[in-house]
Amino acid sequence: MVRPPRLPPRMSRVGLSRRPGFQPRTVIAVALVWILMWDKLSWGNVINGLLIGVLVTVVFPLPSIEYYGRPRPLRVFVLVVSFMWSIVVASLHVAAMALRPTPPPRGSIIEVKLRTRSDLYLTLVAVMTVLVPGSVVIEVRRSAGTLYVHDVDAVDETTLEQRRAAILDLERRLVLAIGTSEEIERVEGDAG
Repeated sequence: MVRPPRLPPRMSRVGLSRRPGFQPRTVIAVALVWILMWDKLSWGNVINGLLIGVLVTVVFPLPSIEYYGRPRPLRVFVLVVSFMWSIVVASLHVAAMALRPTPPPRGSIIEVKLRTRSDLYLTLVAVMTVLVPGSVVIEVRRSAGTLYVHDVDAVDETTLEQRRAAILDLERRLVLAIGTSEEIERVEGDAG
């Protein structure tokens, strides 16, 4: 008889296998998106959204996301504030570049190897990087935990390293906000 792998006591088996066909949170999320797309709250839109949510989750079940960390409210707040600040600064920088009479910069592609090996962190760092004006994730290598980011204004080695360090710092703040103690040790140890 084959026994399932033994997990540490605080880790549950939730998230280690494929999700079942019915996923209530996903159904509600799809219904909300459906209602927002129609821009009108009505019983018909709510019922249709729920039916589409059930259909989508049964036909296309999402894989589980392994997450064993815990949110730390103060660090989540710091993450959100610093992220919003980086969006404001980048927006002003891109606007200034657009208004300059000089030719636009060439830009560069930056390879950033993340320290964490979780799909959750890889996805969140990629999404947060894309939301900052002037940067676009053009490729993700899941097996290597690597992001390839096009930055509109990174043209020399110093700027490339600054942008790479900024993305790694974003990963560090994210792990500090929602990661496990082992993940926090990994990013803090590699940062030092």
